[in-house]
Amino acid sequence: MSVNLATMLKEGTKKSHTMAENMGFIKCFLRGVVEKTSYRKLAANLYYVYGAMEAEMERLKDHPVLAPVYFPELNRKAALEQDLAFYYGPQWQTEVAISPVGQAYVDRIREIANERPELLVAHLYTRYLGDLSGGQILKKIAVTAMKLEDGEGTAFYEFEQIPDEKAFKTKYRAAMDALPVDQATADAIVDEANAAFGMNMKMFDELEGNLIKAIGTMLFNSLTRRNSRGSTETGLAT
Repeated sequence: MSVNLATMLKEGTKKSHTMAENMGFIKCFLRGVVEKTSYRKLAANLYYVYGAMEAEMERLKDHPVLAPVYFPELNRKAALEQDLAFYYGPQWQTEVAISPVGQAYVDRIREIANERPELLVAHLYTRYLGDLSGGQILKKIAVTAMKLEDGEGTAFYEFEQIPDEKAFKTKYRAAMDALPVDQATADAIVDEANAAFGMNMKMFDELEGNLIKAIGTMLFNSLTRRNSRGSTETGLAT
């Protein structure tokens, strides 16, 4: 049987989405304050997260639930390699390291890939649909805030094989709605998506210390004082 999984995910993660937007790191980002050291540490963590997710999807691409949402054109690992080379230099592989929070995220992806592969759908949804939506807003902010030349350090946000991102998102949601999952599995996928939001929020949280050191406590507090209503984009699924 099929369920309206895309709608379930959107409705079932609204609270998590709003909570993510109200993280200090994201609120500063959305207000145009992006500190390069913090940003490159986030990119490093995401490199390992996407590396794990994409390796498992390649391995499981014939799985009956995952096959319909296997779109290699979404892959971000290679783009993150370009960005890391820009931020860290040509020897970036010897300089980047995953944080404990990032490692926990990777471990969770590996765990469910081995034990309940269908739950990977939650992680694909949380990251990729956000990359195609709010990620494009974050790219413009990053270019301005870090005074980047267009194309420098923002390969992560470029989907060269997807000419029409809006149409692709429609296609992707339709594919999710047609997945052969029952209601119990769909509920488990929504729960996992909320857990994925939580893992992303932990990554944002561990960057706040570096950001505060860079911009000062007073500025940080002034930028993060007011809560948003979830109307902007975080670069996570929406």
